[in-house]
Amino acid sequence: MSVIPLQQHGFNTSRLILGCMSFGGGWNSDPITEDDLQKAEKGLDAALSIGITMLDHANIYTRGKAEAVFGKIFKEKPGLREQLVVQSKCGIRFQEGDIPGRYDFSKEHIVRSVEDSLQRLQTDYLDILLLHRPDPLMEPDEVAEAFGKLKAEGKVRAFGVSNMSASQIRFLQQSLSEKLVVNQLEMSLSHLHWLDQGVHVNQNAGTTVSFAEGLMEYCQMERIQLQAWGPLSQGRFTGRAVEQEPEHVQRTAALVEQMAREKETTPESIVLGWLMRHPAGIQPIIGTANVNRILACQDAEQQAKNMTREEWYALYVCARGHHLP
Repeated sequence: MSVIPLQQHGFNTSRLILGCMSFGGGWNSDPITEDDLQKAEKGLDAALSIGITMLDHANIYTRGKAEAVFGKIFKEKPGLREQLVVQSKCGIRFQEGDIPGRYDFSKEHIVRSVEDSLQRLQTDYLDILLLHRPDPLMEPDEVAEAFGKLKAEGKVRAFGVSNMSASQIRFLQQSLSEKLVVNQLEMSLSHLHWLDQGVHVNQNAGTTVSFAEGLMEYCQMERIQLQAWGPLSQGRFTGRAVEQEPEHVQRTAALVEQMAREKETTPESIVLGWLMRHPAGIQPIIGTANVNRILACQDAEQQAKNMTREEWYALYVCARGHHLP
């Protein structure tokens, strides 16, 4: 398969990413337990065993404990941090008293968030920092000041965004001295707007698609790495009970299972391989702490290489629940 954009930007990273949202315990202020630490160690060991060398964090995941538990691992295993590409996100703020939950791309919040993440992760730098969700009050020049400071101090190597449209990325990019290298979006076999937007040009069906026009093409032209969150569709096609799901979901789950049997692989590898077959070079983020599910993704890249156009379209059309226009 071709070199993915992040590799073109100098990051020696795996095609799959371990998403760390499920590590560190509950979304509360309870302290990290020994069980939480062991869970993270086992999850990371499983990921490393199948060649995953990139971690996806956010400062809010389990209210900071996801980063903190990996910081404990890095402290206990000298040299491990340098073997990994570690990215984190900032910009989402929880409700505080009467102040509602909100987004914050102010220079002060970005810089403070990174410094706090570094402290929790017990590392000197992030490989990549992403802005988590668009802030309507974003001032690109202020973001540029924050990024410039973090870059100059060696605290962040590169920057990206999450859940942004092409126009939002262009608006931000015009103030930055360095190219944004990542855009993280929800993309999966059950969340198909990223594909339907393209095939429904000049179709009435396109009015019901919720995906920014031209975003896939823009990211490919600008060598912005597309990363997929939620790529396993919460298990809809890989073993979760589907009796109450719509008929087309049940049919798709059956097709995934059939392909996995025929190819002597796992349903997880088929679902992820389908995403990775797209020419954009998508990086799926495996958002689970379940060791068996992590290991089940091992064959995804090979399945992407082997998947024919006919197999890819069979899965796409089945998951849509109706024929292409």
